[in-house]
Amino acid sequence: MTKATAIHQIEEKIKTAPAIYYQVAMPQPESHLFEVILQVENWQAPLLNLKMPVWTPGSYLVREYAKQIQDFSAEVTLDNESLSSKKLNPKRAIFEKISKNHWQINTQNASTIIIRYRVFANELSVRTNHLDYTHGYFNGAAIFFFIAGLEKQPIKVKIVPPKPNWQVTTTLPLLSEEVNTFEAKDFDTLVDSPFEIGSHNLYEFEVLGKPHQWAIWGEGNAKPEKLVEDTKKIIEVEAKLYGDLPYESYLFLLHLSASGFGGLEHKDSCSLNYPRFGFRAKDKYNRFMQLVAHEFFHLWNIKRIRPKALEKFDYEQENYTTSLWFCEGTTSYYDSLIPLWAGIYDPKTFLEILSKEITRFLTTPGRKVQPVSESSFDAWIKLYRRDANSDNSQISYYLKGEMVSLLLDLLIRKRHNNKRSLDDVMGQMWQNFGKDEIGFTPQELQDTIESVADTDLNDFFHRYIHGTEELPFDEYLKPFGLQVNKIFEDEPFPYLGVKVKAENGKEIIKFVEAGSPAGLAGVDAGDELLAINGMR
Repeated sequence: MTKATAIHQIEEKIKTAPAIYYQVAMPQPESHLFEVILQVENWQAPLLNLKMPVWTPGSYLVREYAKQIQDFSAEVTLDNESLSSKKLNPKRAIFEKISKNHWQINTQNASTIIIRYRVFANELSVRTNHLDYTHGYFNGAAIFFFIAGLEKQPIKVKIVPPKPNWQVTTTLPLLSEEVNTFEAKDFDTLVDSPFEIGSHNLYEFEVLGKPHQWAIWGEGNAKPEKLVEDTKKIIEVEAKLYGDLPYESYLFLLHLSASGFGGLEHKDSCSLNYPRFGFRAKDKYNRFMQLVAHEFFHLWNIKRIRPKALEKFDYEQENYTTSLWFCEGTTSYYDSLIPLWAGIYDPKTFLEILSKEITRFLTTPGRKVQPVSESSFDAWIKLYRRDANSDNSQISYYLKGEMVSLLLDLLIRKRHNNKRSLDDVMGQMWQNFGKDEIGFTPQELQDTIESVADTDLNDFFHRYIHGTEELPFDEYLKPFGLQVNKIFEDEPFPYLGVKVKAENGKEIIKFVEAGSPAGLAGVDAGDELLAINGMR
């Protein structure tokens, strides 16, 4: 076969492949309903299987996005015309719901299929959808179906804003021939590209020759000029660590709300949610810049350097890995270091932040019960599904992963007189796996750390990653002139072993530490604390 023949066959295959178009409208934003049309053209099979993701990459919990779908309908036509065609004369199609997230449409003798449905969007988070009179936001996994077998097919998306002054912001390329129409090269890219539609403010800036944007929805006390200035510093520090910026442009999408907090990483963007008045106090501003550093770091660590279990997403069920301690925990370690290196805060502030994290770790009883590798694996059923016993029985892979990363960094630095560090591990993981997006196994991760440390770490991994032995902070900190000091009051203070929260004028016990005086006395979570020693 000649090269010309091969190219011709590819071109013919593209011509005959089904074309996928989405239209997302919001004619009544106050209703919180997105109106979605999916049109599939040049269809050549008797059945069409549509499936809604049950989770979104970066957030390891089955969220059942299909629960927000309503008014689903399907039509078919023998015509092969576009959504805008006035000649389209579709007929109602027979469809069946096969499972919670799976719809099957009878498409016998049909070449064009039109699916209509509405999605309720009234949860303002980085993982879901939100629509009201001020804006629309959606995360692709929570609004779009994928067509079984066509996950690698290009997808066009047209946005129809309800008001002339509403703009559309996303990282997908805009198609010049159509207004507000974008194209994703495949379903993974569509899911990885959030949309913000509204009258949000845009702030453009350039770093290392590449364009960046802040898109900010909501009012608050953030100073955009300051955000841009410090964001530039963070980008430069992280780019230096990895050696380059693996994107053409990048979008920081920020929602300012009453009390929200969170972030979700994407390959060339991130979605952030933060309290609208959380920027003036220095400690709160520092926490926000840690969030920025964290989500930006993810564009390497987990979006490209990712476990083999997450190399190809299965959107219909849990994707299990024991390596989230590295993907999230190591990222958490760096999110406190990067603002320090960027000059956003000083070494004293860094040590204060680190001290608080160590304190949080040492006051979580579950650190002695659950290994961090198991915490990673069980993220789907534990971290985001906390109950009254969670602190007793589990440890966050974010938190212990951060602590383990600290020890590994100190270990490497000591062995090599500060000429090597965890930075070199990240660099090797990028070169060996991330650049070509090859998934790594837990053993390959350990091998990479060992190659940088130049020592066998089986014992370390057995005791601290796969086991629950206490982390030897002082042993690792001492060579650097640091130690963990426990702070005691001058006088002994009463200890019950409970956490109490005020609810509707009542003091409700939320947590009882296993083996504590309260626990041994039979006190339980949910009890109301009426008095201590007869005193209210």
